[in-house]
Amino acid sequence: MGDPIPYKTVAVASTFSPRFKQVLAEAKRIRERFSADLHLIYAGERDEEIAKKFSEALAQLELPLDSKIHYEKGNPADAILRVIAREKIDVIVAGALEKEVVLHPFLGNVARRLVREAPCSVMLFTTPAAKPKPLRRIVFIADYSDTRLNALKRMLPFAAAESCERLYVIRIITTFDQARASIHANARRHAKTSTDDDEEEALERFVLSAGATDVPIEARCIRGNTGLAASDFVQSVKADLLVVPLQKNAGGTQRLPSNIAWVTDVIPCNLWLIR
Repeated sequence: MGDPIPYKTVAVASTFSPRFKQVLAEAKRIRERFSADLHLIYAGERDEEIAKKFSEALAQLELPLDSKIHYEKGNPADAILRVIAREKIDVIVAGALEKEVVLHPFLGNVARRLVREAPCSVMLFTTPAAKPKPLRRIVFIADYSDTRLNALKRMLPFAAAESCERLYVIRIITTFDQARASIHANARRHAKTSTDDDEEEALERFVLSAGATDVPIEARCIRGNTGLAASDFVQSVKADLLVVPLQKNAGGTQRLPSNIAWVTDVIPCNLWLIR
């Protein structure tokens, strides 16, 4: 089925907001899933009061008291990104929202910067809990690349450990995607445009090629004028986690594909960006 995603270091972006301990509890869950070392990142100077708060929080959550704490001055997003790069962090865990109560789940500034610029994987929690709830419904964004297939293989043990009741593997097909496919088909004289059935079958083959698993998987092609149709789908199935694997482009960077770029502003549920 593939090895678990090789995260050796899990960092938590820590501020002493009302949600600090809840975000730290979520980081503990992720650290345990991957048997990784925990790092804490604090945007600011170390003083005795801050150090005491960290010690108390680590003790309360039964986390290693010798967990490494990085104090970094400067703008919070800049400070966190500097530590991630310097310490070669594998995955950063943070709260997603800037305010306690929002009408729409807009990303906070730090979370938005992490999604766009972090060199590592990112896990954002919209409503972090002191006792994290299992991630029962997971949506995985697929295409037919080896990068996405490897990410799916490596994510399956995580889904199983969360007692996932339904893993939706979806492919987003926008009006633009369909038009582009039609143009390519016309350019190849004898080729035919792929039909809806072709897409469904290709997605089923993709899922089956990930190998056997006890996790119940449902493959769906999501069609809409824009990629926001996927956000609507995530909300309609009451997903607990949206998984977006990225692949490097020719320049070696990992940008969000255009049909999922909305996730830098609006987040329908907890997010796992795999880099």
